[in-house]
Amino acid sequence: MNKRYIPLILFTAVFFLLSGRVCAQKDTLENKLNVSLQSLTHGEVCGGGLPRASASTEEKSSFLFGRNSLIVGYERSALQVHTVFQNTAVWGMKGNQGVNLYEGWVKLRSKQGLFAQAGRVALSYDDERIIGTNDFATAALSHDVFRMGYEGHGHKIHAILAYNQNADNIYSGTYYDGGAQYYKSMQTLWYHYEIPKFPLGISLLLMNIGQQAGLPDSELHPAHIEYQQMTGGFLKYHPKVLTFEASYYRQTGNVVNTEKEAKPIKAWMASAKMTVKPGDKWGFVLGYDYLSGDDYVPVTYGGQFGLPRHEVEGGFSPMYGSRNKFYGIMDYFYASAYTNGFTPGLQNAFIGASWKPSTALTCGITYHYLAVASHLEDLERTLGHSVELKLAYSISKDISFSAGYTQMSGTETMARLKKEGDSRQARWGWFSLAISPSVFSSKW
Repeated sequence: MNKRYIPLILFTAVFFLLSGRVCAQKDTLENKLNVSLQSLTHGEVCGGGLPRASASTEEKSSFLFGRNSLIVGYERSALQVHTVFQNTAVWGMKGNQGVNLYEGWVKLRSKQGLFAQAGRVALSYDDERIIGTNDFATAALSHDVFRMGYEGHGHKIHAILAYNQNADNIYSGTYYDGGAQYYKSMQTLWYHYEIPKFPLGISLLLMNIGQQAGLPDSELHPAHIEYQQMTGGFLKYHPKVLTFEASYYRQTGNVVNTEKEAKPIKAWMASAKMTVKPGDKWGFVLGYDYLSGDDYVPVTYGGQFGLPRHEVEGGFSPMYGSRNKFYGIMDYFYASAYTNGFTPGLQNAFIGASWKPSTALTCGITYHYLAVASHLEDLERTLGHSVELKLAYSISKDISFSAGYTQMSGTETMARLKKEGDSRQARWGWFSLAISPSVFSSKW
């Protein structure tokens, strides 16, 4: 028997053992059913910035998209079932793919704090830097997983296991390419501890991610799985008006590129953020992110591609995190590739302030200084400066409106790395209208 299936078999066995233990408990007679809707309308207008290589540059571009969800939840004592059907489309898009399943899972809980969960789950951990829903994006992230663990007495420990497969390979092999997930297999262990009577929380994260490498039916490059590891932790200290957050993660093992070839990876990141809220109306934030880059990054003229000259990948990847939360809401750096296929890393120093003139309205401004982490030949490290404005208004308990505007001033380094020619200015405005009514609730 292939050893790669042993964790899956063990996990499944424990899942069913826990299922029997939980279901053996005496159920209450109360059943709960909740049905709600979520409608998100989002619009963007941008000028300058980074056009696609295959598209012509236009002065301005704009679009609207809608995301509509039907959320159904059922609970009975130790049993919980949750389903989210979702439709996402740009307004006017041809060939709408219809409704898809964003979440669909069943969860069993015991009175002792144990739980087991299986299905499609929107995972969110700590500050969502490594694992998050990325809800600002058109289609948020979810994962097909087994998850089980314990929560109680200040301790939380979650074990997650995923194994993905293409539908057309169910009876003809295990090669996984072009599926709904970013990986073939994944094993994750997350531990969190809230110190009693002290405003400090500490988390540890261990991930083992298997990516498909090689090619199917190829003797020269046979199909196989390469594994990379993510290890690190997150700390949050929040006494009264102050909140301090810090994180550190390392990536090791092997990473697979778009050609399905693997190379070793040695990358790391560190971050620190301090938030101060001296009153109900004002708040201030100060922070710094450092994400490592490749040791050597050739920068060519005219958008030409350089030849890979490094044997070890040094660029850190935020994996499955909510990237718009950390490196500027324009998502400039980890949503699109650099011209040479290299990753020069990122330094993000930011400072901001928020003002809440009423209970319903919040306004904010944030400044980002952006620079690469790697040494560049004949270029300075500074990428540019970004200023972001944002407001959020709560119209009612289930209707909210938010909007923002970003102005970025890039340098020659930004233009060369992002194949942007002479245009170094980017302007981006956006708005979101979210309506989330509860349409039905019943107990019996």
